[in-house]
Amino acid sequence: MKKIVMLIFLFVTAVAHSAPQILVDQKTGKYLGNLSTNQHDPDSVGNPHGRYGSKYSKDSINNTHGKYGSSQSNDSPNNPYATNAPIVLDPDDD
Repeated sequence: MKKIVMLIFLFVTAVAHSAPQILVDQKTGKYLGNLSTNQHDPDSVGNPHGRYGSKYSKDSINNTHGKYGSSQSNDSPNNPYATNAPIVLDPDDD
């Protein structure tokens, strides 16, 4: 339940901003997609067919078997104990 609330909060926060917020790996700075529910945006984590939203992509937080989506991974927002979960960046903040 905790992760669902967190993801809903992230999506609501992203929708409230004019520029899409992005997810990045804390350590490497690797881009992990736009934090958006837009199913047509190729970079959206809400696009089930895109690189960052597909449940099969290694770069997706929606891949439960991947580094960024597994509930066991230290790099996943789906692990409530992760110490290196992706962070949200707002491109409007300089």
